[in-house]
Amino acid sequence: MSVQELRLTAEQLEGTEATLSQWLFNIGDAVSEGEPVVELETDKVAIEVVAPCSGVLTEHKFKPGDKVEPDSVMALINTEAQQSVSQADKANKSEENVLTNSAVAEQSAVNPDQSCRHLMGPAVRKLVAEHNLDIEQMQGSGRGGRITREDALSYIASGQAQKTASNNAISSAVAMADMNSRMVPHSSMRKAIAKHMVESLLEKAPHVTSVFEMDMSNIIEHRKWHKKEFAEKGVNLTFTAYFLAASAKAMAAVPDMNAQFHEDALEIFQSINIGVGTALGDKGLVVPVVKNVQAMDLLGIAQALDDQTQRARENKLTPFDMKGGTFTISNHGVSGSLMAAPIIINQPQVAILGIGKMEKRVEVIEVDGRDEMRIRPKCYVSLSIDHRAVDAHQTNAWLSCFVNEIETWGGV
Repeated sequence: MSVQELRLTAEQLEGTEATLSQWLFNIGDAVSEGEPVVELETDKVAIEVVAPCSGVLTEHKFKPGDKVEPDSVMALINTEAQQSVSQADKANKSEENVLTNSAVAEQSAVNPDQSCRHLMGPAVRKLVAEHNLDIEQMQGSGRGGRITREDALSYIASGQAQKTASNNAISSAVAMADMNSRMVPHSSMRKAIAKHMVESLLEKAPHVTSVFEMDMSNIIEHRKWHKKEFAEKGVNLTFTAYFLAASAKAMAAVPDMNAQFHEDALEIFQSINIGVGTALGDKGLVVPVVKNVQAMDLLGIAQALDDQTQRARENKLTPFDMKGGTFTISNHGVSGSLMAAPIIINQPQVAILGIGKMEKRVEVIEVDGRDEMRIRPKCYVSLSIDHRAVDAHQTNAWLSCFVNEIETWGGV
């Protein structure tokens, strides 16, 4: 018997810890080369490990919930069984073609344990969560009744999803009246986020936060004149791109913020790799990293940021996309927050920038010796720092430079 290993390579994990979420095929199932066989979850992304060859799955080395280390052998595939399996598949397909849709439905009802509708990939789970879909009402066209992305999209387009959501809302209201509740198990991502946040705030870094107010008028005007130009190049110009560019300028003035704390030294990095917190709804938060920001102009930053953010929301990020960050930005204002403090430092970094909601505010200025009022678009910006590494002097100097860059923006 010729056996090939299904192996989790170190490159796929990039040093992160993985937990086996679910096997997509059972022992004895035929798999095709390049077909996802098992799904893993890290603290940041979901990973599908694909079959390196075609054959029959003969052994699972791990079970759901197990921790999986880099370079682990996860399963064994018998490649010699490929030919016989292919012949059997042809015979099965000929037999299946004779069955009517109602007969197939009856067969599924008789053997409910054979259904794989609960096995869903990351893209399908995202659609189910976003649209509050009831998978029991959906027809799965995948192997063993597995629901595919196309099945979910078709169900949404049919209008059935909206009806189901309304019915669920009514049921939820009735349940609340009875004070019933349900337990929702934490995902591996949520557990990892919780652990990381507690360690950062309570066990490692003494957090201190400084807050400045920032006038957004200049970059609003600049964006108005350049947004169409960027769009013609296929790039979405967001305010966050300006924040990354201004952060790189501030790092040049106060390099201690682009660092990592060690017990005997402060490691200051030349490359400015900025992570941008990206919310995934109720599922959690990921932080894709835009690398070497100091070497990019505004167009390059906007392009890299646009790509990373889009792939984050489509659940297409790899562990490498979130490695190597030296500084983090949390643009919490996009969800309406004026101020959040302290924003938890993304260890082992020493600082994190928070950007609050932009709103029009009245400020008092002196003109010819008289106080006058004017309306300006402003937001609060905060910098939470690891007080072991830096002090108020560097913190306020960094924020002063950052705010000045935004308020006097003149770059392209």
